[in-house]
Amino acid sequence: MQVQSILETCLYVDDLDAAEEFYIRVLGLETFKKVSGRHVFFRCGNQMFLLFNPDQTRQEENGFPTHGARGEGHVAFAISADTYDAWKQRLQKEGVEVEYEALWPSGGRSMFFRDPAGNSAELATPQTWLIGE
Repeated sequence: MQVQSILETCLYVDDLDAAEEFYIRVLGLETFKKVSGRHVFFRCGNQMFLLFNPDQTRQEENGFPTHGARGEGHVAFAISADTYDAWKQRLQKEGVEVEYEALWPSGGRSMFFRDPAGNSAELATPQTWLIGE
């Protein structure tokens, strides 16, 4: 047996409102569910992208396993190769600094930037990991 894919991934942020606004405004994500001060969930294609406040998720709640992390995390969002330049322009228009761009040996391209909590976010073409577009 082998798992099929990643169903969800999360980052931890102290200011959920600022992070939610950023991911809506800059990446066009839509809020799926939120609990004020605890978490914000976004649908991202066939996966979920979660933002948690670690101060809240490290507290036991109805027997649900506690979790949380401190410090900068990383997430990469897939974009099609033909939209790469448009995404770069969108980041610039929104005042988001592209920290680094990579042209990978596989032929994929990606750009890295920071969210309001300091997490490293990346927009990458699937070819980066030799995944078809």
